[in-house]
Amino acid sequence: MAWYSRLLPETASAGAIWLITARMARSFADGMVSVLLPSYLVTLGFSAVQVGAIATATLLGSAGLTLAVGLQAHRYEARRLLLFACALMLLTGLAFAAFGLARAPLFLPLLLVAAVGTLNPSAGDVSVFQPLEQSLLAQAADARDHAALFARFNVAAAGMGALGALASAFPGPLASITGLPLLDTMSLAFAIYALAGIAAFALYAQLPRQSSAARDAPRAPLVRSRRIVLKLSALFTLDSFAGGFVVQSLLALWLFQRFQFSLADAARFFFATTLLSGLSQLASPVLARRIGLIQTMVFTHLPANLFLMLAAFMPTAELAVLFLMLRMSLASMDVPARQAFVMAVVPPEERAAAASVTNVPRSLGTGLAPLLSGYLLAASDFGWPLLIAGGLKVIYDLLLLQGYRNHVASRA
Repeated sequence: MAWYSRLLPETASAGAIWLITARMARSFADGMVSVLLPSYLVTLGFSAVQVGAIATATLLGSAGLTLAVGLQAHRYEARRLLLFACALMLLTGLAFAAFGLARAPLFLPLLLVAAVGTLNPSAGDVSVFQPLEQSLLAQAADARDHAALFARFNVAAAGMGALGALASAFPGPLASITGLPLLDTMSLAFAIYALAGIAAFALYAQLPRQSSAARDAPRAPLVRSRRIVLKLSALFTLDSFAGGFVVQSLLALWLFQRFQFSLADAARFFFATTLLSGLSQLASPVLARRIGLIQTMVFTHLPANLFLMLAAFMPTAELAVLFLMLRMSLASMDVPARQAFVMAVVPPEERAAAASVTNVPRSLGTGLAPLLSGYLLAASDFGWPLLIAGGLKVIYDLLLLQGYRNHVASRA
């Protein structure tokens, strides 16, 4: 691991290495199934509206579990909670694979599995893992290195997510080579997702155990930082509600409908955009040191949202892809800055709760939109979801800049 540690900020501990490696395993699986999910569900026999409903269920279910875990994280060892989440990831993958292998297009049972499981239909990470990882990462390095550590954490995840998106194209060629039904080879992807849960379990198990003194400390969540955390949560909900219109699975569905993308086309596209999105985050801490965390979030996010809105009007696949790639070259540069800002405005003992409470509204907001997006896509192949998402995100950016541009924690 010595070579690996040289890629991290100098104050980062060994725990950061295990957290990043586990996130990479999960991100590969998330990237693969998020692109494959709409095609898999349509092949099973579900409509665009039902696909949107299942995406909504995954996000709302994740939000509820994340909130429950985050608000109780001060009572339990974060390492143990991560291991529990990995077990749930294993069961989720096996359940989704079983529905395909059994040729069982049972909407309500699959909706239930989506709600209680860990499946992620988005390019980002909206799951129970996120607040636990963020709080542990904040403990794994000095405050001055938080933005840089979060950037590396997100870039590593994005790189593996991009490879996962590329790998989502394998069911077609595998079916052609082996003669197996396409639905069976698609089901294999969810079995791989389950295996990624096992790999993440083994990696999280390497994390150092929390001392009993730290675990037994009588801390309550969000006592000192409640006001600012709730205000930020309200803003993040708006941003996430907008993002829910264009989660990766539904953006793939739009490309399938509007430009007749194949699964292989979508795999290549999301490989490129996910990789571009991840690599761009390396510039975030550099920019934040120059202009501040909030300014970095807003001044990179605004043009990204304009590119997203313009993509909706493009008459050809080539132009739409161009504007979507321009969007992704900027859209995620706010992520390390946002994570560092949240960790900076709360005391260490409230970080897990703060990460949960700020991320749960993101999951809730994201989860409310896919069903509406599915209805819009069922009614028309015009990019209404892209237009709505971009417009709402512009409003979020302006509100964030107005409220926090002069906050002392914005200085990276």
